[in-house]
Amino acid sequence: MEALTDTEKRIATHYFSGFERAHDTYNAISAASDGKIYYALSSDNHEIGGQMYVYDPASDSIRFLGDLTTICGEQDLKAIPQGKSHVRFYERNGKLYFSTHVGFYQLIDGMDRLPETAPEGYQLYPGGHFLSYDLETGTFQDLAKVPGGEGMVSMTMDKDRGHLYGITWPHGNFIHYDLDKNELKSLGPISHDGEAGTPGDDFRSLCRSLFVDARNGDVYFSVAEGDIFTYNPETELLRKLENVDLRLDYFGKYDPTRPGSMSYNWRKIFWHPTENVAYGIHGNSGYLFRFDPKAETIEIVERITSSPSRKSGMFDQFSYGYLGFQLGPDQETIYYLTGGPIYENGKRLKGEVQIAKGAAKGLENLHLVTYHLPTNTYTDHGPIFYGDGERPTYVNSIAVGADGSVYSLARFNHEGKVIQDLIKIPNPFK
Repeated sequence: MEALTDTEKRIATHYFSGFERAHDTYNAISAASDGKIYYALSSDNHEIGGQMYVYDPASDSIRFLGDLTTICGEQDLKAIPQGKSHVRFYERNGKLYFSTHVGFYQLIDGMDRLPETAPEGYQLYPGGHFLSYDLETGTFQDLAKVPGGEGMVSMTMDKDRGHLYGITWPHGNFIHYDLDKNELKSLGPISHDGEAGTPGDDFRSLCRSLFVDARNGDVYFSVAEGDIFTYNPETELLRKLENVDLRLDYFGKYDPTRPGSMSYNWRKIFWHPTENVAYGIHGNSGYLFRFDPKAETIEIVERITSSPSRKSGMFDQFSYGYLGFQLGPDQETIYYLTGGPIYENGKRLKGEVQIAKGAAKGLENLHLVTYHLPTNTYTDHGPIFYGDGERPTYVNSIAVGADGSVYSLARFNHEGKVIQDLIKIPNPFK
């Protein structure tokens, strides 16, 4: 199809799931084999945890599934709750697998930190959990608890072999959970002191996306310096790849010890099941790349930021880049929800030069970009607005439904209050 011009727009529908405290959510939405869209809404409050829902496209209806704190069996603990899920849902044998994260932070030196002092009457955060949800029975299972009182900031799954992998926040410990053995292992920190560290010293932004090579079960992640690491569950060894890294000139130049970007980390990455390579996006520069773990090579494919961003030559406004990046149901088309500059009277609106956390540095448009791999076809499907003309903002998640509709979680105004909830973008190819 023809791309829209920079001034044309697409209209998204936003939904209210019933959670008036819904805060910004990252990653936590996926389409399941039953045709439904499963998602979690975050809470940044110490009194209530995140909430999980399911949307049924057939009936255009939403159903509440559970409170994350209750699902973890901690409703009577009187502790900082399970405020969010920060990961996609991974389906295996009729169950969805995911993990939980802290949503209530303590702002220290302009940075969101794991609370060191709990609110009066509450205990400190007890740590994230690995969970499953049975699609047929509608029951949850608490599988394992993350040690050290940390949340799970990233996770992936080896669906063939039944292994869950992730990185904790804020110290950045690598976690391996074996479903069949019901065994959890922490292999310790993978990147200095992670996001608990001191800026300019041992601070490092942590990788938000891991992938598994389906051929051998090796899992891969990046670190802020641009190195790529792999872990094999049989040898239980973490190893740095010696022949490839992400320190590419096209990605920009970063000081990995400073907060405010993902540095040389990839922002999001997935395994392509037929090409036997991984496709990733570098968050700040918006470059799509192909990573072959066997050959230990990286190739730049294309810059898949929005058309106005490509023309401007500037980075987009979200300091970490965007997590709304995945392979579509056809296994050929990459879908990417990204930013686009706003122009007023011919001048580009500028935001803050630097911030010390993952957030928008200024207002921008939301664009849906697709990239068709077999034909190397880039398409910007135009800016996305709500019916009232407002912009979806803080978009860092994506799911593509069976009918081609694109789902995400975004901010909008609900009864005078800004919340984040489900939005639906019509099939861009219709």
